[in-house]
Amino acid sequence: MNILLLGSGGREHTIAWKLAQSPLLKKLFIAPGNAGTAEVGENINLNVSDFQSIKELVLTKQINMVVVGPEAPLVAGIVDFFANDKALSGIPVIGPGKAGAQLEGSKAWSKRFMQENHIPTAGFLEVTIQNIEEGFSFLEKLSPPYVLKADGLAAGKGVLIIDNLKEAQKELQAMLSGKFGDASQKVVIEEFLDGIELSVFFLTDGDHVLLLPEAKDYKRIGEGDSGPNTGGMGAVSPVPFANSDFLEKVKSRIIQPTIEGLKAKGINYRGFVFLGLMNVNGNPYVVEYNVRMGDPETEVVLPRLKTDLLEIFTALAQNRLDKINVTFNEDTAVTVMLVSEGYPGSYEKGKIITGIKEATNAIIFHAGTKSENNHIVTNGGRVIAVTALGKNMDEALKKSYAAIENIQFEGKTFRKDIGQDLKSY
Repeated sequence: MNILLLGSGGREHTIAWKLAQSPLLKKLFIAPGNAGTAEVGENINLNVSDFQSIKELVLTKQINMVVVGPEAPLVAGIVDFFANDKALSGIPVIGPGKAGAQLEGSKAWSKRFMQENHIPTAGFLEVTIQNIEEGFSFLEKLSPPYVLKADGLAAGKGVLIIDNLKEAQKELQAMLSGKFGDASQKVVIEEFLDGIELSVFFLTDGDHVLLLPEAKDYKRIGEGDSGPNTGGMGAVSPVPFANSDFLEKVKSRIIQPTIEGLKAKGINYRGFVFLGLMNVNGNPYVVEYNVRMGDPETEVVLPRLKTDLLEIFTALAQNRLDKINVTFNEDTAVTVMLVSEGYPGSYEKGKIITGIKEATNAIIFHAGTKSENNHIVTNGGRVIAVTALGKNMDEALKKSYAAIENIQFEGKTFRKDIGQDLKSY
């Protein structure tokens, strides 16, 4: 099979690395890809939102399946674009159509969906500039901290958690006045859920569900979960507190009602669902839905998957996800993200990276890298994810941090406390 994978981050390098292991694969193309994906397939310099150029590539390269890494093309309707084009309609795309992608594309839509289907989530209010006074009053009734979410996609920056009421009201005004552009023309105010976060992933063909290993990621730049949010500084899988009892609650209270709720709306959802969950005293609550895999969670979930990923995608496309036997590695996987100095604020690109080949006992996934003048250089805030597996978390972390010592670039920054909060479980 000839496969086209859309995206350029650590998630996409991990998916590409896994797909490249499949005997079903003939040729793998990644658009636009990075320096890491170039080692397992052919990079094509294409914008993931340029559907017309994607069509031309798919037809020229005789692509048999498209795998969509990031959320933006899904929310923009790439699946519908394929379905409605005579030349493309027979080619499966792994990802939901525009209607299903609203689970991530609109916070307000997903909150209403949860409310309608009795899926546990925090109390909320939708606010636009028209009912801003109602928003101010709602904030006054809540206990701090206050959670404000831009309704649309804001590149992971649209969620604010604020301790002070006056500041929360001021930020609400700023968001509705265009702080995050069109994404915050509507804002969802939520009650704060006090607990510990984790991510649960599953694939669905619209009828059947394949549960993948859960993970916990670390979003803040600083140790002890301090400083501003990032796209993710590391991850661990499995998660000690996500025992069989907890995961049973996730299946019955969240996953099943989600599938049934989508069907009730006439939405044929085919692809990944990534549940951002909060464990509140042993009970799962949905913080958010995502319609693709997480990053850096993919870097610990897929290395634990023993089954051929392309075989799974083929089963999904043929609506027989229930017929495939899937197995996972019982070891613990950890990943530690190496980031550019200054991230998530401003940072410089183009720093030469050395020592990748010397980083043994670990799997190196590129996130923000590119090849330039026979060197691999930094090309983003999050640069490289260093993944390792071990019989327990400490063993995996030891391997990952040992590998990190070999990889050098100017301004290399990383967290040394990934997974430490899980030791009490």
